[in-house]
Amino acid sequence: MRYAIDAATLVALAQDDRPLANHRLVGPNSLRTRALEIVLSQVRAGALDEQDVRGLHDRITEIPVRLLGDRVSRGRAWRLARDADWPDLQDAELLAVASLQADALVTADPDLIAKAMGVVRVAAYDVLFVPDPA
Repeated sequence: MRYAIDAATLVALAQDDRPLANHRLVGPNSLRTRALEIVLSQVRAGALDEQDVRGLHDRITEIPVRLLGDRVSRGRAWRLARDADWPDLQDAELLAVASLQADALVTADPDLIAKAMGVVRVAAYDVLFVPDPA
């Protein structure tokens, strides 16, 4: 299966110790930058220190995610944002990649889940991991 993931999911995967299943992960070209912005906000809030960040940064960059953003997906993102009157293209870019390149989107963001309705199927976070044999 191929799953699109958002930045918060990428950060969560980097913080999770469970082994990833053999799925293909995709996201927009800006995915890692957005994930690092989340980490930066956690540092500023005092939830992470610089030592935590070094390891987390490495794990974020090591998770195999195919980053996409071609003319077709940018056009789809533009149409999604314009038609829904969204203020920017951030969510539209992810939903465009998800609808064109993935079987489902994995996110815990309730606003993004609502936007995904009718665009792409949403899957639970746990599908990304090797099932527990117990």
